[in-house]
Amino acid sequence: MNIHEYQAKELLREFGVPVPEGAVAMTPAEAEEAARDLPKGGVVVKAQIHAGGRGKGGGVKLAQSASETKQIASEILGMNLKTHQTGPEGKRVRKVYVEAASEIEHEYYLAVLLDRAEEKLAIIASTEGGMDIEEVAAKTPEKIITVTVPTPDTLPDYVVRRVGYGLGFDTDQVKKLGGVLAGLYRLFVECDASLAEINPLVMTPLGDLLALDAKLNFDDNALYRHPAVSAMRDPDEEDPRERAANEIDLAYVGLDGDIGCMVNGAGLAMATLDMIQYCGGSPANFLDAGGGADKEKVKEAFKLILNDENVRAILVNIFGGIVRCDLIAEGVVAAAQEMGVEVPLVVRLQGTNAIAGRKILTESGLDITSAETLEEAGEKAVAAARGGKA
Repeated sequence: MNIHEYQAKELLREFGVPVPEGAVAMTPAEAEEAARDLPKGGVVVKAQIHAGGRGKGGGVKLAQSASETKQIASEILGMNLKTHQTGPEGKRVRKVYVEAASEIEHEYYLAVLLDRAEEKLAIIASTEGGMDIEEVAAKTPEKIITVTVPTPDTLPDYVVRRVGYGLGFDTDQVKKLGGVLAGLYRLFVECDASLAEINPLVMTPLGDLLALDAKLNFDDNALYRHPAVSAMRDPDEEDPRERAANEIDLAYVGLDGDIGCMVNGAGLAMATLDMIQYCGGSPANFLDAGGGADKEKVKEAFKLILNDENVRAILVNIFGGIVRCDLIAEGVVAAAQEMGVEVPLVVRLQGTNAIAGRKILTESGLDITSAETLEEAGEKAVAAARGGKA
């Protein structure tokens, strides 16, 4: 789960990480009032969407007064902000963050994440703050500092020193970094985050460190332990299909292809997407119906797939382990009959009660194409999507 910048800063502040003063606003009038409550000086108005590159897209602007803040907020609120992370469709801005402007001596990058190769938490830092870390890694990898933490329980002092001196900090600055890093690390561990990133972390002319922007991602599977974090979810920032899937406990990710997929098991789902690509097609979604898929869940899955107007064929690929193939077949037939499925439907059933499931499909009278192997299923789905015979 992602959260907005203003929410991330609330959490950073709670864990002792210094951030500039600011307030969220839903209307230009609220933005003006927020600016009046800030210390005298410049004000930064920031669009709040779940995407980076907001400044380049015109979603971050500087104001010199409360009235100018109101004017800028009126321009940003309601705009369809397009960045390299939103795609060409962009995202609508529904709220802005009004923040006290900060004097900047230098910008740095700082993050805590899981290094899967090392199976440890790692601190990532760079002197090239304010830029996409991927771009820094590609062009100047020597400017990225990576220090793994031996155990997740504590952040050793030597890790802080290696990061700080690697950034060129003096002893006093390393001590200040220690406070920032300790708070960021504790937030990551205690809140079950999957990414805790500050970009940029700025050094002011007085030598203070401030988190000028922040990005926090959280492990969905651990949200039950963190109701306060879970309450920060913004449904408006989520794909409507993914939101609907989440409500009925389906794992769904929308893609940009034209072959809708319903599969049980994440590994089989990934293999199915790969096979579609291998056969020359393009999947419209990842959908894992899970081991507990039943007739009703299958129907809901079909609704999600058919709500995508780009879908030109559907591939159902089920391996019956815990789930029974005959129950899946009943759900497929019920959904097809109830919803009047008009796109070609390719179904592969293997495993528990697969023979009974295939019989149900055959006797349904529906135009359903069966497949035995994964490759056959992929080839038939791609052919169907192209308008040929499945």
